[in-house]
Amino acid sequence: MKYSIDTYRLYRSESVFSHAVRIVVNMKETVDISVLDSAVNAAIKRYPYFAVKVTVDEDGGYVLEPNNEPVSVIPETKRVPKLGEERVNGHLLFVTCKDKEISFYISHSMCGGRGFLPWVMTSVYEYVVEKYGVTPNAPGIRKPDSELLPGETAEPTMDNLSSDKPIFEYKSKDPAILSLDYLNGLANPFKRSPDYYLYTFPQKEIIRFSKENDMSVAAVFLILMAKMLDKVLPEKNKVIGGEIAHNPTSNLGLKNAHCDLLSHVHIDYDREVLKKDMSTLGTMTRGQMILQTDPTVSSEELRKLFLSYEELDKIKGLKQKRKYTKNNDPSTGKDAKHGTYIVNYSGQMDWGEVADYVESYVIVVEGHLLLEITSMSDKIFVSFMQLLRDKKYINAFNEVLEDFQISYKLEGPFPKRLSKHFLPEE
Repeated sequence: MKYSIDTYRLYRSESVFSHAVRIVVNMKETVDISVLDSAVNAAIKRYPYFAVKVTVDEDGGYVLEPNNEPVSVIPETKRVPKLGEERVNGHLLFVTCKDKEISFYISHSMCGGRGFLPWVMTSVYEYVVEKYGVTPNAPGIRKPDSELLPGETAEPTMDNLSSDKPIFEYKSKDPAILSLDYLNGLANPFKRSPDYYLYTFPQKEIIRFSKENDMSVAAVFLILMAKMLDKVLPEKNKVIGGEIAHNPTSNLGLKNAHCDLLSHVHIDYDREVLKKDMSTLGTMTRGQMILQTDPTVSSEELRKLFLSYEELDKIKGLKQKRKYTKNNDPSTGKDAKHGTYIVNYSGQMDWGEVADYVESYVIVVEGHLLLEITSMSDKIFVSFMQLLRDKKYINAFNEVLEDFQISYKLEGPFPKRLSKHFLPEE
C-alpha cells in the first residue's frame, strides 16, 4: 500500500454517519480544565503517531504529517468541533470537558479501541498525577515518558496474512435489517434522537454468568441482545444477526500495532434456536467466534480490504478516490454484509489505582443497536447506542437482564455528540 493505513478511512463519506470516536470518562470530582490541558499535552508526546494533520498529495491521496501544535482542550460547547479544523489546531483529536465529564475525540481512521484507549488512559493518569500530586500504582498504563512498544507503529501488509485456505466461510442467513429504524433515525425529526444509555454491571456477576454458560464476556452480550430482539421483532423476521469486530493484529505478529485493523464475526440466530438454553447458545456463539477469528479466516477478510486499498492507490484525484471508497469499501460498500445489531468489546483494561478517581468510561460511536463494552477494576460498562427516540429496545433489554437476574445500573439517555472530519480539498 502506498499510504499509511491510518489514512484510508478518511475517504469515507460522512454525509450520513460520523467516522469519529468519542470516549467519555466520568471522573469522581469536577475536572480542572487547566490541569487537564497540561496533562493531555504531556500525554500526546507518548503517541506521536496521533499528533498529525492531514494534507493532500499530487495524486489526491491523504497524507499524515507531524503536527506540533498543542492538542486543544476546551470546555464543552453546543457545537462539537470538527476533527482537523483550525479550532482544534488541525489535529485529528481533541478533548472537551464539562463538570466531572471528559470527552476524548479521535478519528476512527487512525485507530480502534486497542489504539485509542492507551492514549486516553495515559492522559487520565497524567491528570491524576498533576491534579492530586500523587503517583498512582498503574503498571498497565503507559506513562508519558515511556518508550514506544515494539511494533507500536508497525503497519501490516499482505506478507503478514496467512496463505492457508480459510477454515470457514460465513454464509449469511439474511438476518433482519432494521431499515425503517435507520430511515426514521436519519430523516424523521420526530423520531430521530441519536443517544446512548450507560449500563454498569458488577464484573464478578458477568464473569460468573459467562462461565456458567460456556461463554466469553462478548458472547454474553451478543446473546442477551439477540434475546432482546426476539422479544421486540415481528415473527416475519426469522433470523436475528449479531456482529462483532475482531482485532487480528496479535495473530499477524503485530500485537502492539495501534492501527485500526478489524475483521468481523457474524452470528445468525434462528428464532427457534433462541428458545434453547443459555449454555447451548453460549457454546454455539463461542464456537462461531473461534471459527471466524481463526487467522486463516481473518486473513482472507483483510486480504479483500488490502486489495481495495491497493486499487484505491491507483486512482488519481481525491473525488474519484472518495467515489471508489463509497462503492467498494468491504465494510460499507455495495458488497458489505450487515447484521441486525453489533456488540464490540475492547477487553479488560488495567487502570490500576487510577480507577479510584474514575466513575466510568464508555466508547461512543455512530450506530443503532450497537453496544460498546469496556471494563475497569470490578465493573463492566456498556454504552447502548441507538438512533430513535424510542425506549422499546431499552425496555426489552432490561427485561432480558431481569429474566436472567443480572443486576445493573442504567443511566441516560445521553446525546452522542459525535464529531465529524474537516479535511483538505485538492
